[in-house]
Amino acid sequence: MISVAELLPQKYPFVMVDTLIHYTETSIDSGYTIQPADIFAEKGVFLEGGIVEHMAQSVALHTGYRYYLKNESAPVGYIGSISNVSIHRLPAVGETLTTRVEILQEFMGITLVAVETFVNDLPVASGKMKTVLAS
Repeated sequence: MISVAELLPQKYPFVMVDTLIHYTETSIDSGYTIQPADIFAEKGVFLEGGIVEHMAQSVALHTGYRYYLKNESAPVGYIGSISNVSIHRLPAVGETLTTRVEILQEFMGITLVAVETFVNDLPVASGKMKTVLAS
Protein backbone atom coordinates (compact mmCIF):
# COMPACT_ATOMS: atom_id res chain seq x y z
CA MET A 1 0.00 0.00 0.00
CA ILE A 2 1.28 3.46 -0.90
CA SER A 3 1.52 6.21 1.70
CA VAL A 4 -0.25 9.53 1.18
CA ALA A 5 3.10 11.36 1.35
CA GLU A 6 4.27 9.45 -1.75
CA LEU A 7 1.31 10.84 -3.73
CA LEU A 8 2.15 14.48 -2.97
CA PRO A 9 4.91 16.65 -4.44
CA GLN A 10 5.39 18.34 -1.04
CA LYS A 11 7.83 16.85 1.42
CA TYR A 12 8.17 16.96 5.22
CA PRO A 13 7.79 19.34 7.02
CA PHE A 14 5.47 20.84 4.43
CA VAL A 15 3.00 17.93 4.11
CA MET A 16 -0.48 18.98 5.27
CA VAL A 17 -2.46 15.83 4.33
CA ASP A 18 -2.05 12.47 6.02
CA THR A 19 -5.17 10.48 5.08
CA LEU A 20 -7.00 9.63 1.89
CA ILE A 21 -10.54 8.90 3.08
CA HIS A 22 -12.47 8.50 -0.18
CA TYR A 23 -11.69 8.93 -3.88
CA THR A 24 -13.74 9.15 -7.07
CA GLU A 25 -12.82 10.54 -10.49
CA THR A 26 -14.52 13.83 -9.54
CA SER A 27 -13.93 14.10 -5.80
CA ILE A 28 -11.69 13.26 -2.89
CA ASP A 29 -12.07 13.34 0.89
CA SER A 30 -8.82 13.82 2.76
CA GLY A 31 -7.75 14.25 6.35
CA TYR A 32 -5.02 15.83 8.39
CA THR A 33 -4.35 15.77 12.13
CA ILE A 34 -2.67 19.01 13.17
CA GLN A 35 0.64 18.45 14.98
CA PRO A 36 2.26 20.79 17.54
CA ALA A 37 5.43 21.04 15.39
CA ASP A 38 3.55 22.03 12.20
CA ILE A 39 5.07 25.07 10.53
CA PHE A 40 1.59 26.64 10.40
CA ALA A 41 0.80 25.97 14.08
CA GLU A 42 1.19 28.92 16.42
CA LYS A 43 0.04 29.30 20.02
CA GLY A 44 -2.01 26.11 19.82
CA VAL A 45 -3.91 26.90 16.61
CA PHE A 46 -3.50 26.11 12.93
CA LEU A 47 -3.17 29.37 10.99
CA GLU A 48 -5.03 30.45 7.85
CA GLY A 49 -2.05 29.69 5.62
CA GLY A 50 -2.00 26.12 6.89
CA ILE A 51 -5.69 25.65 6.20
CA VAL A 52 -5.32 26.95 2.64
CA GLU A 53 -2.21 24.81 2.10
CA HIS A 54 -4.09 21.75 3.41
CA MET A 55 -6.91 22.50 0.97
CA ALA A 56 -4.46 22.85 -1.94
CA GLN A 57 -2.64 19.64 -1.00
CA SER A 58 -5.99 17.83 -0.91
CA VAL A 59 -6.42 18.85 -4.57
CA ALA A 60 -2.87 17.62 -5.27
CA LEU A 61 -3.70 14.33 -3.55
CA HIS A 62 -6.56 13.79 -6.00
CA THR A 63 -4.20 14.28 -8.93
CA GLY A 64 -1.48 12.14 -7.37
CA TYR A 65 -3.85 9.27 -6.64
CA ARG A 66 -5.44 9.44 -10.10
CA TYR A 67 -1.98 9.08 -11.69
CA TYR A 68 -1.02 6.35 -9.20
CA LEU A 69 -4.07 4.33 -10.28
CA LYS A 70 -2.86 4.63 -13.90
CA ASN A 71 0.63 3.54 -12.79
CA GLU A 72 2.06 6.87 -13.95
CA SER A 73 4.11 9.54 -12.21
CA ALA A 74 2.02 12.51 -11.16
CA PRO A 75 2.97 15.83 -12.73
CA VAL A 76 3.78 18.85 -10.60
CA GLY A 77 0.95 21.32 -10.31
CA TYR A 78 0.55 24.89 -9.15
CA ILE A 79 -2.23 26.95 -7.64
CA GLY A 80 -3.46 29.21 -10.43
CA SER A 81 -5.97 31.09 -8.31
CA ILE A 82 -7.88 30.98 -5.06
CA SER A 83 -11.29 32.63 -4.75
CA ASN A 84 -14.21 32.97 -2.39
CA VAL A 85 -12.21 31.58 0.53
CA SER A 86 -13.92 31.85 3.88
CA ILE A 87 -12.14 30.84 7.07
CA HIS A 88 -14.81 30.20 9.70
CA ARG A 89 -12.45 29.35 12.56
CA LEU A 90 -8.88 28.36 13.31
CA PRO A 91 -8.67 24.71 14.38
CA ALA A 92 -6.62 23.71 17.40
CA VAL A 93 -3.48 21.59 17.42
CA GLY A 94 -4.59 17.97 17.79
CA GLU A 95 -7.81 18.41 15.84
CA THR A 96 -8.33 16.51 12.59
CA LEU A 97 -9.31 18.36 9.44
CA THR A 98 -11.54 16.57 6.95
CA THR A 99 -11.66 18.10 3.49
CA ARG A 100 -13.96 17.46 0.56
CA VAL A 101 -12.76 18.44 -2.92
CA GLU A 102 -15.27 18.47 -5.78
CA ILE A 103 -13.93 18.86 -9.31
CA LEU A 104 -16.13 21.38 -11.09
CA GLN A 105 -14.28 21.59 -14.39
CA GLU A 106 -11.16 20.19 -16.05
CA PHE A 107 -9.69 21.33 -19.34
CA MET A 108 -6.17 21.03 -20.77
CA GLY A 109 -4.42 20.61 -17.42
CA ILE A 110 -6.44 23.32 -15.65
CA THR A 111 -8.78 22.16 -12.90
CA LEU A 112 -11.41 24.21 -11.06
CA VAL A 113 -12.47 22.78 -7.70
CA ALA A 114 -14.72 23.60 -4.77
CA VAL A 115 -13.17 22.78 -1.41
CA GLU A 116 -14.75 22.50 2.04
CA THR A 117 -12.88 21.74 5.27
CA PHE A 118 -14.44 20.58 8.53
CA VAL A 119 -13.54 19.49 12.05
CA ASN A 120 -16.10 17.07 13.48
CA ASP A 121 -18.57 18.06 10.73
CA LEU A 122 -18.34 21.74 11.75
CA PRO A 123 -17.17 24.09 8.97
CA VAL A 124 -13.62 25.44 9.16
CA ALA A 125 -13.12 26.82 5.65
CA SER A 126 -14.45 26.78 2.11
CA GLY A 127 -13.49 28.21 -1.25
CA LYS A 128 -12.61 27.57 -4.87
CA MET A 129 -9.21 26.91 -6.39
CA LYS A 130 -7.88 26.65 -9.88
CA THR A 131 -4.84 24.45 -10.32
CA VAL A 132 -2.57 24.12 -13.32
CA LEU A 133 -0.41 21.14 -14.22
CA ALA A 134 3.15 21.93 -15.22
CA SER A 135 3.91 21.10 -18.83
